[in-house]
Amino acid sequence: MLERERVVSTQDEARALMAETDRQALVVAAEQSGGRGRAGAEWQNADRAIAISVAFRPDWPTEAWGRIPLIAGLAMREALLQTFDVTVSLKWPNDLMSDEGKVGGILSEADGAALAVGCGVNLYWKEPPVEGAAGLLGSDPGIEGNLPLARLFADLLFAGVDEDASLWNRESYEEVCSTLGTQIVWEPAGHGLAVGIADDGGLIVDTTDGTTILRSGAVRQVRSTTMPGS
Repeated sequence: MLERERVVSTQDEARALMAETDRQALVVAAEQSGGRGRAGAEWQNADRAIAISVAFRPDWPTEAWGRIPLIAGLAMREALLQTFDVTVSLKWPNDLMSDEGKVGGILSEADGAALAVGCGVNLYWKEPPVEGAAGLLGSDPGIEGNLPLARLFADLLFAGVDEDASLWNRESYEEVCSTLGTQIVWEPAGHGLAVGIADDGGLIVDTTDGTTILRSGAVRQVRSTTMPGS
């Protein structure tokens, strides 16, 4: 395990550490100079942030790996609840959401038989420069909790993937997924009502042409056009 104040990318560091030690690797940092979001989105560092990456070789068949980012979202949600007593919802497939906006995200990158799963959280952000972003906490928690949070996230993630792939906790994800029950649009062009999560981690959507399942690797963006219950 590595703990750093600043790195270029925890994803790259975790992969390098696993290649060096031939063991699963955990890297945590307070700041990234070259971090990346999904589809290469530009990384923004909050006033107080945490970036965590876990590199490992899942026992699951590769066709089941689409479930792992959702399991990682559940793991971070529980880790934040235990650490800071705050609750976030999960926006399919990879965002952590508070009432104020996006507070974090999951990034999963495969390399052969290895997988690097990263999670970045804006712990405190007084004035987010990006519309729709937010800080999780109302004050700066300091850096002391970063390592315990990272270890808890990793433990919960590994517990989730230690089960058979077919036994992942889909119902728990559906309970906290803010995407469900909303009208969504996605790129490439499409729109419909998000109604459920498929066994393989895909998003089930009712459209005017029938029911379809979105897979995270096949869509560039999913955006809600209404709030649940509206």
